[in-house]
Amino acid sequence: MLRKLMKHEFRATGRIMLPLYLVLLATAFGANLSARGLLNTRYRILDMLGVLLVMAFGIAIFAVCIMSVVVMVQRFYKNLLQDEGYVMLTLPVSVHQQVWSKLIVSAVWFAATVAMVIAAACIVAFDIDFIKYFFQGVGELFGELRKLEAYYAVNGTAIALEVVALCFLGCCAMCLQFYAALAVGHSFASHKMAWSVAFFFIFQFAVQMVTSMIVIFADATGLDYFLANYVHLSYMASIHALMIFLIACVVVYGAIFYVVTTYFLKKRLNLE
Repeated sequence: MLRKLMKHEFRATGRIMLPLYLVLLATAFGANLSARGLLNTRYRILDMLGVLLVMAFGIAIFAVCIMSVVVMVQRFYKNLLQDEGYVMLTLPVSVHQQVWSKLIVSAVWFAATVAMVIAAACIVAFDIDFIKYFFQGVGELFGELRKLEAYYAVNGTAIALEVVALCFLGCCAMCLQFYAALAVGHSFASHKMAWSVAFFFIFQFAVQMVTSMIVIFADATGLDYFLANYVHLSYMASIHALMIFLIACVVVYGAIFYVVTTYFLKKRLNLE
């Protein structure tokens, strides 16, 4: 059933995100033309057109990034907290499946947005020399990788996977903070959106306070001195330890908001 929910989510969000990606790529192509021939000409109208195309590209990047977050919040709000909630919450699926379907789809769109922004930047920078230097750089990279020992190759791959896991979990945790604020706010009988905004900032303040307390505690107890002098880790092991610690922190951060979200959706949701 989770797969069917995700399919429905992809269809609903794809109608918004895919056209935005096409607009981004189109403006990137226009910005490329501007950089190659429209700017710094003797015709003022062409200069103005080039500037407008570059500005359109910047606005398109901003719009795509913002809309990926707005669509994520809007889908949760409209699908579960408004009139559609009467239907969605009576389906033979659990609240956990409802939340996970939105989490996974949102994380996929975040990743797709990053990929499209990178692709658009490549289009803007595209020319014959760029292609030559790109493939030359790829060849040099693989040449250097072949020279590496298996130890560094394995650890490099592991670090890359840890970074991907951290980014994915970070996206999910960010989604859950929005979801938790909306779920708590909509447990009230009136002014639901105002309460949701208030609880989002309360949660954000609480996260910052806890983070600051952890940093102060580590500094006051000399945790860094202990790790440096009594826990003897190699350079690679210390990087893995740091990545695992960050992943654990993000998991705890997301798990707290996941519990808050599912609890209020199950026990305290007020759709009236």
